[in-house]
Amino acid sequence: MHVGLLYSRIRRDEKLLLSELRERGHDVTKIDVRAEQFNISAAPPVFDEIDVVLDRCLATSRSLYITRFLDAYDVEVVNSSETAQLCADKVNNSLALEAAGVPTPATEVAFTTDAALESIERFGYPCVLKPVVGSWGRLMAKIDTRDAAEAILEHKATLGHYEHKVFYIQEFVEKPGRDIRVLAVDGEPIAAMTRSSEHWLTNAAKGGETANFELDERALELVERASEAVGGGLLGVDLMEVGENGDEYTVHEVNHTVEFKALNDAVGDNVDVPARVVDWLETRARAETEATA
Repeated sequence: MHVGLLYSRIRRDEKLLLSELRERGHDVTKIDVRAEQFNISAAPPVFDEIDVVLDRCLATSRSLYITRFLDAYDVEVVNSSETAQLCADKVNNSLALEAAGVPTPATEVAFTTDAALESIERFGYPCVLKPVVGSWGRLMAKIDTRDAAEAILEHKATLGHYEHKVFYIQEFVEKPGRDIRVLAVDGEPIAAMTRSSEHWLTNAAKGGETANFELDERALELVERASEAVGGGLLGVDLMEVGENGDEYTVHEVNHTVEFKALNDAVGDNVDVPARVVDWLETRARAETEATA
């Protein structure tokens, strides 16, 4: 197959995928999105012979626009623009999970500091304030007091960008010092890991320690349902263990341009993560070819 790789920076994740694709003899065209122009009526020639495009854009804004263009050009892209729209914005993400009946933390959205403070007081302390768009645990705040809430809300309100004036407030979930990241393709898990830290943020990007994790039947069910809720594709599903015995889960986020280098290291020889991703891409490309034949 001929794979197009959208990128603005080639990270270790992309290197792993490129190596696996080339070892299997697939043609790969790297497409630097910073150098391309996208016409509303005709696709750039670079996409003419490509079977499937893999979106690895670093910037969310570029990912959202380019996948929309590719959908308009009728070019197969992973993930679709609809999935990107649902996953890139935490409000859309939470609404999709809630509508699908997937357990997810209680969440409210407000548009003024006064209304946001009312929500925070109703949740009680601690609670969490998140940016509607963002990754790697950036700009997230655990709010422990009213004084902290007032200060953080004022800072966000004066930052300028309209997204900072969308106050996304969530209950604080008491998790056992870790959360769970699952890499899944159309709802089928490839691998999973825990991310542990003494800090309330356990992201690997924040220095959380990773370890292989075996999913039980309930976790498998929720990964499948969460994936379906956002339209499927190559996704990172994040869960937290809840309940008195830690035998239940809440899904707090689904990621559409998921990084997996930390996961690949965590699972070691148990799973070849990039190989499994390419297996799925091959299956998807074959299905698309058969559908258009």
